[in-house]
Amino acid sequence: MRGGRRKLPVLAEIAGPAPGSRRAWALRRADLQALSGVRDSLDGRSVVLVTGEQAHAGSVAIAGAAGASGRHTVLLECDLVQPRLAADLGLDVTPGLHEYLRWEATAPEILQPLVLAGPASGDTTAPLVCIVAGRPAVDSVTLVGLASFRHALAKLRRAYDLVVLAGPALDSADGSLEYLAAQADTLLAALSPAGSRGRPGRELRTALRRLPTPVAGAIVVGKA
Repeated sequence: MRGGRRKLPVLAEIAGPAPGSRRAWALRRADLQALSGVRDSLDGRSVVLVTGEQAHAGSVAIAGAAGASGRHTVLLECDLVQPRLAADLGLDVTPGLHEYLRWEATAPEILQPLVLAGPASGDTTAPLVCIVAGRPAVDSVTLVGLASFRHALAKLRRAYDLVVLAGPALDSADGSLEYLAAQADTLLAALSPAGSRGRPGRELRTALRRLPTPVAGAIVVGKA
């Protein structure tokens, strides 16, 4: 993304989870329709990294919408410092990516299917596959920098139409975001309604320019 003064294009605005909710929201038809443009922008790109203050919510929404459209999708939680995907989606906390990278679990053991249901589930013919982070790690940058992580991601790239990486926030201090960005085809920023305007918007664009990944745009989570 060139030019720090250019606004980040907003690809979709979605309602997101209810305030204070500890669980991921169900797919709403309006959100699914709003995310159709994001799905179109990802055509030909099999690995997308989602970051920003709403990275977790945005990655769940993108993966769910892709799965509902019939795209074979896997959601990989890469924030090993503050895992939350298991709690939000009602999945097993372990084993996850952390355990796999430490050779404590095999690939089949960390795959957890999540069946998409309801009127907005669309053309889905297979469950959304989720890989949680596992137990928290203090050395996350070391773990995602391992060759075994790159090999695992390469296997997922071959096995699925779309791999959604739920990354840490842009202001994460552990340094893993740069490693993750280098493995992705494109990057999406998931923001609150105020996150792309004024000073927060300028700081966002500055942080995104430091990453070695083309930025497709932003998703606003929590529209009015």
